[in-house]
Amino acid sequence: MIQNVGTHLRRGFASVFSSRTSRKAASRAGDAGTMADDEEYRNPTEVQMSQLVLPCHTNQRGELSVGQLLKWIDTTACLSAERHAGCPCVTASMDDMYFEHTISVGQVVNIKAKVNRAFNSSMEVGIQVTSEDMCSEKQWSVCKALATFVAHREISKVKLKQIMPRTEEEKTEHSVAAERRRMRLVYADTIKDLLANCAIQDEHPNATAALVGTEGEGELLRARQSGARHLSAVVTLRRHAALWGWFDICPSGIWAWMENVATIAASRFCRAHPTLKAIEMFHFRGPSQVGDRLVLKAIVNNAFKHSMEVGVCVEAYRQEAETHRRHINSAFMTFMVLDVDDQPQMLPRIRPQPGDGERRYREASARRKIRLDRKYIVSCKQAEMPLSVPWDPSNQVYLSYNNVSSLKMLVAKDNWVLSSEINQVRLYTLEEDKFLSFHMEMVVHVDAAQAFLLLSDLLRRPEWDKHYRSVELVQQVDEDDAIYHVISPALGGDAKSQDFVILASRRKPCDNGDPYVIALRSVTLPTHRETPEYRRGETLCSGFCLWREGDQLAKVSYYNQATPGFINYVTTNVAGLSSEFYTTFKACEQFLLDNRNDLAPSLQTL
Repeated sequence: MIQNVGTHLRRGFASVFSSRTSRKAASRAGDAGTMADDEEYRNPTEVQMSQLVLPCHTNQRGELSVGQLLKWIDTTACLSAERHAGCPCVTASMDDMYFEHTISVGQVVNIKAKVNRAFNSSMEVGIQVTSEDMCSEKQWSVCKALATFVAHREISKVKLKQIMPRTEEEKTEHSVAAERRRMRLVYADTIKDLLANCAIQDEHPNATAALVGTEGEGELLRARQSGARHLSAVVTLRRHAALWGWFDICPSGIWAWMENVATIAASRFCRAHPTLKAIEMFHFRGPSQVGDRLVLKAIVNNAFKHSMEVGVCVEAYRQEAETHRRHINSAFMTFMVLDVDDQPQMLPRIRPQPGDGERRYREASARRKIRLDRKYIVSCKQAEMPLSVPWDPSNQVYLSYNNVSSLKMLVAKDNWVLSSEINQVRLYTLEEDKFLSFHMEMVVHVDAAQAFLLLSDLLRRPEWDKHYRSVELVQQVDEDDAIYHVISPALGGDAKSQDFVILASRRKPCDNGDPYVIALRSVTLPTHRETPEYRRGETLCSGFCLWREGDQLAKVSYYNQATPGFINYVTTNVAGLSSEFYTTFKACEQFLLDNRNDLAPSLQTL
């Protein structure tokens, strides 16, 4: 029942997999008709676009311009959003985009977009871009993207219908979309906190020389920085208008203009033809209309060893006499200079100018750190994640996201196998790759919100779980995240007790039908290193999901993903549902029943 749940199982292990094989065979036979239906299933919001890359679509390197690609991506995603909403939709934001492969003239770009989840009036749209060489039949992954669109009607307020996921992939994306939405909302605060609390490391080999340097060297650096900018003006015409009306300017056109001015600024800095490799998460702040004058500004904020960040700002005004300009959008783009073998070249240092130049320089370093943390933690496959990830203020948002999303992805798996059932307490198992996962389930006569508050407080876990000998609250990160130090009794013939450093992340339902979530995973803290007194235990993914089944009725499910090291400790018969599992889970039920009336004031905040 705790993170080392796999340590209580071993004998009869082979019988589990043999019985599982027979159950799977029977399941396949019984579900043949369903599988046939799924093969023909296509998401009703899915839109696909294929474009042949022509010379007019390319940049100075003879490759597809990223600005043109962004136009096609925005058009495809917008059509998917409007197919679901049944009304015009506008681009609100775009998550980080990483361009893995360039596209040459004559190749085909394939873009697929579908709505992952709909909220009240906004939607998350997932986008996949691949390229194809029709002569060799080779295909490459170019990028993946997540865009947020907002449905808009002038007459009435929009209330979007909910997405009904069918496949395992759709269920996973639908469940995790709520956590991604939460992460977007706190992104700006994450940057501010990092700048306020963390010292930024400069990784360029000549950082000191660049900032101090000789007199001649300093002049060269200052000259390059002053020239590493570009300003452009555009008058918006009716041909730039969006699909949904005659007045609003299509965001994809603005994207293309932004990419163009950023490329010019980057080229002036490095005196070469740079390649756009990534675009930071950004939001559209307001609309632009036909007749607006758009001013696009681009400047190199910072240059690292092999990459540079270019900041782009878009402002709009109607008449030359206007003193106030509307801020339409800002974006941060990462460029590299590649040689003939597509290897990144070392870039010159940039010396920040006093005032705003130094501020942009520091902020670019902070964004780079967050971007690398986010790419590693958020984009990593579960099998690639280390058991314990270092905890620090700069990555707490993304570790919390990974903690919750990993549990939600485990819950969304559709190949769980029922191993045994005793008194309506069910044990499911799942064998996948190198992991063996367990899932226990029961229905309790307690409100789901009450059970959520009781189970999310790990300080009370020893009251019902004997595997938690003591629990110490190390850090209350925020309202929904906390770090605990847990001591567990010695197992088997081991003379040492085990200890765990656990990040506990809890989430309330985002919509009707969503569960309450309590996710647990190991982290490392410099204040709680491994000691000779205890054997350090680790957990990759475990926790509770609680569904409201009715008035004063909740379905309580516990999940644990056992790592290869845990499987060696299997000691009892899984097929018979070990008495250890059953006893602990029934103790949990009794704990919930005994304490369900103690939380009336706390429930008002849920």
